[in-house]
Amino acid sequence: MLKDLCLLNGTSGDEGRVREYIINQIKDYCDYETDALGSVIAYKKGRKTPNKKVSFNAHMDEVGFIITDITDEGYLRFSTVGGIDCRVCLDKVVDINGVKGVIGDKAYHLLDEEERKTAPSFDKLLIDIGASSREEAEKVVSLGDFAYFESEYYEFGDGFIKAKALDDRIGCMFLIKLIQSDLEYDTVFCFNVQEEVGLRGAQCTSFSIQSDISIILEATTAADLDGVSGSDRVCVAGNGPVVSFMDRRTVYDRGLYNLAMSTARENSIPCQTKTKVAGGNDAGAIQVSGKGSRVCAISLPCRYIHSASSVVKKSDIENTEKLIIKLMEKIYD
Repeated sequence: MLKDLCLLNGTSGDEGRVREYIINQIKDYCDYETDALGSVIAYKKGRKTPNKKVSFNAHMDEVGFIITDITDEGYLRFSTVGGIDCRVCLDKVVDINGVKGVIGDKAYHLLDEEERKTAPSFDKLLIDIGASSREEAEKVVSLGDFAYFESEYYEFGDGFIKAKALDDRIGCMFLIKLIQSDLEYDTVFCFNVQEEVGLRGAQCTSFSIQSDISIILEATTAADLDGVSGSDRVCVAGNGPVVSFMDRRTVYDRGLYNLAMSTARENSIPCQTKTKVAGGNDAGAIQVSGKGSRVCAISLPCRYIHSASSVVKKSDIENTEKLIIKLMEKIYD
């Protein structure tokens, strides 16, 4: 399922393929609706009706690009959709409506001394689709078309997975599996759109459902690389799910944070917290929507996030699933 989800293209505002896949996976297990922005809200009946409303949230969209201009020579100018570091884009293959292109810059031996010291800006990059003129390019590409990293999904090394869009198709997978299972309590599940451009889908779904407790399932930056030490590592692939106490958008509910961490300890589930206040996710919108909601984020450590080659460890996926299930046993008390 994770491979299927990651190979789908669906940047912010273009999540239709991902939404269709999710609906096909959950339609026989719950009632659901699609809101005006395109988010999917699923209502799963459990054996009991709880005295509080609990939602689980993940976002469907991924980072990508949008075509803004076509040059006379047939090259494509573009802007990013979501936060992408220019340095991860050079010479990468992208897909635009099934047309392949390469993100290009001047060859290294043509750069002047100053240019060699810095990464190029996006306004200096072009997508080469092999067209010889604007007219030829316009036959296959239009302004406003989305472009996606072309990336294979594969397993490598000591239990690692490499793919695009692990942020946050991995959260979508967890939600689907929960919906397909038997639950003790009625639960709401939100597959949100447009997280990467400002948490827009979550702002709408959270206002609609007004949950008392909201759990956000995500991927978060792991900087456990050679030469990076101490708190700068943020979190470590292989050390289990990440429970956040704060990021740039959210101060998380202290009671839920403590509950998640104690649940992991009691069940001998490897678990960690982020050692930097960085990033953000749908919790930032959910926490302050309507009457407000208590929020908790449980994330997968992900190396090289927002790139064509994000990396997670399979053991972290397994341990995150264990923690979610055990937390669900306590969260309704």
